[in-house]
Amino acid sequence: MSRIGLKPIMVPAGVSVILEDSKVIVKGPKGTLEQDINTNIAITQEENTIKIARKNELMESRQMHGTTRALLANMIIGVSEGFEKKLELVGVGYRAKANGKGLTLALGYSHPIEIDPVDGIEFKIEKNNLVTVLGINKEIVGQVAANIKAHRPPEPYLGKGVRYEGEHIRRKEGKKA
Repeated sequence: MSRIGLKPIMVPAGVSVILEDSKVIVKGPKGTLEQDINTNIAITQEENTIKIARKNELMESRQMHGTTRALLANMIIGVSEGFEKKLELVGVGYRAKANGKGLTLALGYSHPIEIDPVDGIEFKIEKNNLVTVLGINKEIVGQVAANIKAHRPPEPYLGKGVRYEGEHIRRKEGKKA
């Protein structure tokens, strides 16, 4: 039995959820998101509560029960509050600069790295070495942050690179003389 799938989802004020045949559309103050739903999952809405149930006990419907609930909950949070990932640039000369809606990174290479703007994503830069990725879709925010981190992942000897805020880097001991 899915423990996550059985939890009801509370819909905050200002957010509307529209249930169609195999699609859910969530509208809120920050924007609109839509998601296709598996046909083996039943969604019911009562005032400001949404409940997810399985139509049958097939393996696919058991697998999608909790996943569907998590996706809908993330959509509701996204259109009401939004999501953010904070990245730290650690290293001498490592810095970020806004480039229109995009981003320009100096990460110790001979050339600057240009990050193209993505629909629904906004970049906020603080102190030249803190980049915040903001958006309403949790998946896209996480993917854009991971793509930025992939340009210079943190290395274990000096800890230089791009890391998530608060991420612990396991440090190695250098050569012994």
